[in-house]
Amino acid sequence: MTRPIGIDLFAGAGGMSLGFEQAGFDVVAAVEIDPVHAAVHSYNFPQCTVIPQSVSSLSAADIRDAANIGARNVDVVFGGAPCQGFSLMGQRALDDPRNALVKDFVRIVVDLDSSFFVFENVKGITVGRHKQFLAELIEEFEVNGYNVLPWRVLNAANYGVPQERERLILIGSKFGLRLPEYPEAITRSPRSRLLLDTQLPEGPSCQDALGDIPDAEDYEGLVENDSAKVKWGRPSPYAMLLRDMVPESSYAYKRQWDKEVLTSSLRTNHSEVSRARFASTEMGQVEPTSRFFKLHAHGVSNTLRAGTDSARGAFTSPRPIHYAYPRCITVREMLRLHGFPDWFRTHVTKWHGARQVGNAVPPPLARAVASSIIKAIGWQPFSPSDVLLMGDERLLSMDMGQASRYFEINIPIKQRDRKGTPKPRQSLIQSA
Repeated sequence: MTRPIGIDLFAGAGGMSLGFEQAGFDVVAAVEIDPVHAAVHSYNFPQCTVIPQSVSSLSAADIRDAANIGARNVDVVFGGAPCQGFSLMGQRALDDPRNALVKDFVRIVVDLDSSFFVFENVKGITVGRHKQFLAELIEEFEVNGYNVLPWRVLNAANYGVPQERERLILIGSKFGLRLPEYPEAITRSPRSRLLLDTQLPEGPSCQDALGDIPDAEDYEGLVENDSAKVKWGRPSPYAMLLRDMVPESSYAYKRQWDKEVLTSSLRTNHSEVSRARFASTEMGQVEPTSRFFKLHAHGVSNTLRAGTDSARGAFTSPRPIHYAYPRCITVREMLRLHGFPDWFRTHVTKWHGARQVGNAVPPPLARAVASSIIKAIGWQPFSPSDVLLMGDERLLSMDMGQASRYFEINIPIKQRDRKGTPKPRQSLIQSA
C-alpha cells in the first residue's frame, strides 16, 4: 500500500520532512541549495531524493524526474521560502525581486498540481507592511485555483515541544478538495495568557528533554569527535519518545542506529571566567556579560536561533546555558529541545549543527500541521514495516567543497575562511 507523497522545498536538514513523515507521508523529494545541509538531509532520509539546487532553477518536471514519481499525484508541497516582505515603491510585494523565491514556491506548487500546500515562515511577516505581502501571497494562490485558510501563527510549545518558537503557517487546498483545519493545541505555552491555553496540560520541560543526557564534559572523546558511547540517565516520557523507546509512537520509518551512542555533542571549551558567570546566573535569567539565556529546569527554552550563513558573515547565534552545568548546551541538547529523535544527526561541527537546528521547524509542530492534511485527504495513516539504514556517515562531516563535489555541482554560496570571512565563489573542479 502506498502512502500519500510530499515534496519539501527549502528543506534544510529536514525538520519539516521529518514531521510530515511522522504524520504518514512519504517525502519523495527535498530541494536544498546548501550542499552541506543537503548532505545531512541525505544521511537522515536515505529514501528521499535530495535535489541540491535553488528552486529558481527547477521546474515541476525536473522534480518529478528526480523523484521518479512520473505523473503520480503530489499530495502536498511544503516549505519556508525566505522573503523580505517589503514592496518596492509602487510595486507589489510579490514582484519585489527579493521575494522571487516565494513566487517560485507558488509556481512549483501550481505546476506540480499539488493537492495541498503548507507555507511556513517567521512570525515577523504578519506585522506592519509585511501584511501586504501575505495578502498578495494568498491572492496569488487563489487566482491559481487554491482555497487558502487565513494565516495563523503557531507556537511549538503548544504541540509538545519544550521551546517557545512561533512560526507563520499558511495552508491551502485545490478548489474542490476539503480545506484542512489548523491543528488544535495540545500543551500549554508558559508565555500565553489565553484562557484556552491555561486549560491545556503542561508540555515537557527542559529537564524532561535533557535530564537523561550525560554531561558531554565527562567524555574526553567529545573534545575531538561529536559522538561517544555513554552511560545514559533515566529518561522522561518525552525523552523515551526521542530515544525510540516507545513502539509505534509515530508513522515514520524506523531507523537502524546505535542507541548507546551519544551523537551531535562536540564539546565547547569555555574559560573558567565564563563558567563562573554561567554558574552564578539564576535559571530562567540572562547572563549579563554574554547575554546568554540560562534554561530553567522546569520551564521551556527560549527560541533557538540559527545565526547567519557564510554569505552573510557567518555569525553564530548563542546557545543557551544548561540549567545544571556551567556551559552552553550541545547541538544534541538543542535537537532535544526542538523535538528531534536521537537517531537524527546534524553536521559534526557546532557551527553547522547549531545552524541546522536553528533553521528547522520543530518536527512535532510540522507533524501536527501534516496530520491536519492527512485528515483532509481522508487517509488512515499506517506505520511502514521497512527499517531504514542511515546514510554514509561521511555526509555529516563534508565542508562546502566536499559536499559540492559529492553532488557534482558548483559551490553555490560563499565559504568561510579561518577568520570567518566569506571566501569568493569558486568554480568546481570535478573529481571522483
